[in-house]
Parts: sequence; C-alpha cells; structure tokens
Amino acid sequence: MLNRNREEGHEHLYHDYFADNCVYEAKDFKRRFRLNRDVFLRIVNALESRYGFFQLGYDARGRRGFTTLQKCVAAVRLMAMGESPDTMDDYMRMSERIARESLYTLSRGVVETFGDVYLRKPSLHDLQELYAAHEERHGFPGMIGSIDCTHWKWKNCPVAWKGQYASGHHGSPSLLPIFDDLLNGKAPDAPFTVNGNEYKYGYYLTDGIYPQYSTFVKAFRHPVEERDKFFKRRQEGARKDVERAFRVLKAKWHIVEHAARPLDLETLRYIMYACIIMHNMVVEDKRAKYCTLYPNGAQTHSVSTGNSGLFASRC
Repeated sequence: MLNRNREEGHEHLYHDYFADNCVYEAKDFKRRFRLNRDVFLRIVNALESRYGFFQLGYDARGRRGFTTLQKCVAAVRLMAMGESPDTMDDYMRMSERIARESLYTLSRGVVETFGDVYLRKPSLHDLQELYAAHEERHGFPGMIGSIDCTHWKWKNCPVAWKGQYASGHHGSPSLLPIFDDLLNGKAPDAPFTVNGNEYKYGYYLTDGIYPQYSTFVKAFRHPVEERDKFFKRRQEGARKDVERAFRVLKAKWHIVEHAARPLDLETLRYIMYACIIMHNMVVEDKRAKYCTLYPNGAQTHSVSTGNSGLFASRC
C-alpha cells in the first residue's frame, strides 16, 4: 500500500496558508482558490460541524485520516482550477478517490448549508428593487432579468443518454442549467405599473429559441419600423448582462469551463449550484468591505436567484 504521509501534507498546507506567519499572503490564497480566506474558513467550519466526512477521524490501524482543511482545500482547488482529482496527490498527499469524494461532498454540503441564503428566490422587496434597477439602467419597467444558455460539456455522459444530451450545434453531450419556474413559463407574483396600467407578473428578456410564454419578451426577428429596430437594439443590449455573468462564473470556477467528469446528473447539479453559491458569498464579502471603506457609496443589499432547477439537453 502506498504511504503518502498525509500528515506531512497537512503540515505543508497549514504553514503555507493558515499559520500566523504563513508562507503565502491572503492575496495569494484568493488568487489560487478564488475566494478570501475568511470566506473559505466560514465554509470549512460550517461543513465540519455538520458532516462527519469533514471531521478528523482514525482508521482501524489508528492512523489519522485527512483533516478538514485538506479535504476542503482539495475540493475548492478542483472547482477553481478544473483539474483532475489525481493532481491532488503530490502536494496534498491525497488519492484520486478521496479528492473526488471531497469535491462531491463539499458541493452537496455548500448547497444544503448555504443554499437557503445565497440561492433563494427573490422576495417581493427584492423584485421591486430589480424593477427599479433595470428600468433605470435599461429602460425596461417590470423587467426581472435576462435568460440565456451556457453549455457545460459532459465528458462522461452515459452512452445510452448521448442522443438525449446532444444538440445540433454541439458535437458532444452538454448540459444546460434551467430553473423549473422558467421552464414552466412562471414568473414571481410582483405587480408593476406602466403608463397607468398595472401588470401582475414581471417578465424576462429572452431570444427567439425560447417558448412563447407571456413572461418571456423576445426581440423582433426582422424589424421594419424604426421603433421596432430601436426596441431590438435595447433588448439585445440588456441581454448582454446575463452573457457576461456566465463568463464571470466560468472564469472564476474553471470546473464549469472544462468538461464535466461526474457520471450522474445529481452530482453535476450540486457542483453547479455550489459554484453559484460561493460566487454569491464572494460578492457579498466584497460589498461588505466596500461599504466599510465607503459607507455612502454602495448598497449592502444583495439579491439571489431561485434554487429549484434541473439540467436539460437543450434550451
């Protein structure tokens, strides 16, 4: 049996990033793991207190297992860099199996622990603020947001499912995160008023491939009149926000940029949601520090999206 000396791996990790006089500074930790050390330790403490997998244990021979820091650092590093679990062996002294289990367990734990706060559905107050923000920025009253697709290549898709999870313009199977309410054409019950007329539900901006729902507002495919051309330009310009959001998410968490390796959809769903939740935690941490430095220059309120979703083969 290979003796990896996991104790030495923990000592190197602790002295590199978590000791009082650690080798690497906080900015180095943030650059390599995509989140601040305080946010990371908050996740570590929450998972350690809730899940036995992240608690330190001993095997039948009395050997100490991997520590909480080792498992959480390995999982976050895999999400941040999109590397293979086998790359955790040389530095973390961790086998591919343990690294993979750490990734899957951390993803599920983050969703179950922080999902109610950072992946919640917007409240009525949140929607009113969204209405005001989008009307001020884009000129669309009653607009909740924009919808667009991002494909996540599925490397290990089962052979029997490849036809179901492949589309014409993608040569290999891929996944799309779609929320249940949007898939059913539902919108939150948040009224707004335009030109003296009150409407009960808000709407989303979409492109032409989505269904003909009353809550979806599409651009004109072939505008002729000048006002239709003007609306098309504004609608397409507003929809750039969601495209930029996907690029930011993929740039921060490379596991979403690279081909997905898990075999089951449930694990893929948790990984995607965990990336979104940790991204929201990073944004909240940045806003809190910004408001501390500039009390009159920022809003402390943040809005999260709904967390009821599934993966589908195409839009």
